[in-house]
Amino acid sequence: MGIGVLCGLLAGAMWGLVFIVPELLSAFSPLELAVGRYVAYGAMALALLLPRLRSLSARLARDDYAALLRHALAGNLVYYMLLAVGVQYAGVAPTSLIIGLLPVVVTLLGRNDHGAVALRRLALPLALVGAGIACINVDAFAHPSAATGGHIVLGLLCAVGALLCWSWYALDNARYLKRNPHFSSAEWSALYGLATGVLALALGAAALLLGGAGDAPAAPKRDWQLFWTCNAALALGASVIGNQLWNVASRRVPVTLAGQLILFETLFALLYGFVYRGHGPRALELAAIALLVAGVTWSVRLHATPAVSAPASGTEAGDREPAERDGMAGAAHRHQA
Repeated sequence: MGIGVLCGLLAGAMWGLVFIVPELLSAFSPLELAVGRYVAYGAMALALLLPRLRSLSARLARDDYAALLRHALAGNLVYYMLLAVGVQYAGVAPTSLIIGLLPVVVTLLGRNDHGAVALRRLALPLALVGAGIACINVDAFAHPSAATGGHIVLGLLCAVGALLCWSWYALDNARYLKRNPHFSSAEWSALYGLATGVLALALGAAALLLGGAGDAPAAPKRDWQLFWTCNAALALGASVIGNQLWNVASRRVPVTLAGQLILFETLFALLYGFVYRGHGPRALELAAIALLVAGVTWSVRLHATPAVSAPASGTEAGDREPAERDGMAGAAHRHQA
């Protein structure tokens, strides 16, 4: 179990990089960031799939193509574009804290799937979460960067949109895989990565033909070598290595603990943001971190009871799905666990 916790921590360290790259590449638009990252990820998925690509493609039905398309959009491309807007306009801390609510939101949205805890029992942890969100929003407006108030609002709304977008993806993907077990977890994850790469390539080509990929909020010199280095690092680190570390963690720790380990991602994202900014968290940021961690952890613990007492009811949809960030290779197997 100690190895599992360590692997969960290291996976969170990899996933936290997702939040700092849009800050490092502020000269590039969210569309450019998404296209660059997922073209690199698609290329890696293609390399993994190549020996069995023909046999897998022969087994794909029309419903499979539709599922891969909507999941690639919701779980990767649209999600990451919204996240990038949130980071570039509102900052790393507000965006990572809002998206850190994934374990709670996925569980609430999927409560009918797995007999979740009554909402009245979640009142206190959700109150802590609400107080944490209030703190981080007050801090964002009290200490604005170069962005205007309107841009901060846009960034916060996009962070919420990214949260809802990925939460929907997690549930829809779980339900689809349970209805269609004809692909193994590794096969479906590799197909998902390849589909995202193809779609990213098509979006990038369309953006070029239509006259650009959108404007970034800042306009420093565009360093294309840094752009591709960062995106290749995300594709390998967050989308391949991070997921494999999480696979080890998810097999070695109880489901109740797995839901809490996802908080490492948020904490590492905050750490990277503070290091990049050059100083530690402010008082309201510290309060928001404490409140959100307490609220999310409390909520996960409350949902542990149905997970233990009724393992056949699909409880992994609530506790395991939030860990499947960004559709990384092998992530689908946790939906089928």
